[in-house]
This record gives sequence, structure tokens and C-alpha cells, in this order.
Amino acid sequence: MKAPVRDASDPAAIEEAAALLRAGRLVAFPTETVYGLGAHALDGEAVARIFAAKGRPASNPVIVHVADVDGARALAGQWPPVAGALAERFWPGPLTLVVPKAAAVPDGVTAGGPTVGLRVPAHPAALTLLRAAGVPVAAPSANRSMEVSPTTARHVADSLGDAVDLILDGGPTRVGLESTVLDVTVSPPRILRPGMVTQGLLRQAGVDVATGPASGGAARSPGLMLRHYAPRVPVVLIDASGLLGTLRAADGVLFLDPQAGDGQAAARAIVMPSDAAGYAARLYAALRELDEAGVRRIVVEVPPRDGDWIAIHDRLRRAATRDEDTQERNGA
Repeated sequence: MKAPVRDASDPAAIEEAAALLRAGRLVAFPTETVYGLGAHALDGEAVARIFAAKGRPASNPVIVHVADVDGARALAGQWPPVAGALAERFWPGPLTLVVPKAAAVPDGVTAGGPTVGLRVPAHPAALTLLRAAGVPVAAPSANRSMEVSPTTARHVADSLGDAVDLILDGGPTRVGLESTVLDVTVSPPRILRPGMVTQGLLRQAGVDVATGPASGGAARSPGLMLRHYAPRVPVVLIDASGLLGTLRAADGVLFLDPQAGDGQAAARAIVMPSDAAGYAARLYAALRELDEAGVRRIVVEVPPRDGDWIAIHDRLRRAATRDEDTQERNGA
């Protein structure tokens, strides 16, 4: 049986979801980025249910969502000054701060590592739920591991079915890509996973940052697997100059130029927004639409490469990684 879906604007639905979270059950809920699969973050058994429902490797940490800065500080073994400055500037919002974890945070949340990722989401339903539950909520994206992340409640139901106790429907998400993950335990702070809080925005806020995952030790951020955010069918990235000559009748296509797709023989074509924010908000839903349309592969016109598009390139690159590529990198 599919999980019940409730309107996230209904106070009774929020109270039902909050009670389930306190009881150690799983609730899918909207954030401004993607839908999250939530569990009581300080309940190790509840967190383990997230991993079982998603088929998620234990080596992949999960982000903890809190209602405010005080809730974040309570879960931090240390709260660096830069964390306070960034929280004041970007929270609520799509920025996750990696800090030393407090002893109360279960190892299952952090993949056994010494740090935890914390975020205050900028979605009214998410914040209302966190306040009503009165507990921190561990919440990766509400989909099977390595699949395309959900940006609607229907996506959650299609991916997780009856593995969830309740789904809160808050409509399509606004940002559409997972949060930027910034490790503030190092100097300069390091972007572990790019998102729509870009390196440029962080620098505008007076914080100089490095990029790229840290080497060695337990993973400090989710979303770092070589293959991730992937539809069932292959994804191929092609520059605009070579795009038209490669299309096949069974392809699905994501175009940037509305005129580029005119008259093409592809099975299905979607014209994407030309701005980074619009593209990000549309990307996962578009990939799912083409996947469900029965195309043989998805051909994506490579978008611009400037700083606003870095997170989009990251997700497309991981979606286009083939299983055999992953095996080769892992020495299989």
C-alpha cells in the first residue's frame, strides 16, 4: 500500500507527521531544495530506517534539519564563528554547514565520522513540521539511493511507495537541487557538494572558500558517489555544436535553445530555462518525465559553464556516469 499523502498546509497533517517523527517513523516532507525523507535524528533505530528504505550505503552521511540556529548549536560539538556568520546570512536556506558533532548525534547520521551537516530549510511546511515535532530531523532526499531526487510528492510516492509512513505534499520545490554543503571545520571552509548557494555568493558574504571533497576519513557530505541522481536510462551530455548530428528517433532531449529542437526526430524534447535558477528547479522533474516517456536514452545539451551553473554540471555529470565507469573507478 502506498504511503498516505497529506496536504502540508493542513495543521492536522503537520501534527500527524510530527507525532510520527517523535515515534521513530519515516515522514517525507518538502523543503525548498528537494523532498526529504525524515526521521528523528537522535534515534539511531529511526535513522537506520532511512537507510533501509532508500537502500542507502552506511558510508553516506545524512544531513540534519533543525528549526533554528539554536537547534543547530545544540547538535554541534563546536560552533565556529564562521558558522554563526554564515547561518545569519543564509539560513533559512539551501546551505548545509558541516561542523564537529555533539556526542548525542548517532554515528549512523554521520557515517561514523566526527562531523555532522546541519541546515535550517527555507520551506514554510518544513519549518512548521520541525517546530511541531520538537526534534531534529535527519533527512536525505526521499528516493531510492542513486535515483533522481524528488521535487514533488508524486515523485516520492513513485520512488518509495509504502516504505514511508506519511508524505506531506507541499507542491513542487522551488530550488530543485540539493543544498550546498560547506565544511567549516577547515580553513578556508571547503565546498564539499556544490549547490545554488554558489562560491560567488559565499565570497560576497565575506567568506573565502575552497572547493572539492576532503581526502581521507569518513565522508562528510552526501551526494559524492560517482553515479548519483540518475534516471533508469542512460544520460549523455553533448555540446550544442555536436548535438543535432547525434540525435536518434528513440532519444529524449533536454535543449537550452528553443529553436534547436524544432523539427527534430527525437521521441521527446524538453526546452529548459536559460537561467541557472530556472534550469535547476526544472532539471529533476524533466529527467523523470523523459525517463517515464520510454525513451532509450536522454541527451542533454551541455549548459553554460560559469559559476552559477557549477551545481547543475555536478548533478548532470553524476547522472551520466555509467555503472561500468563506477566499477572501474572502484577497482571492480
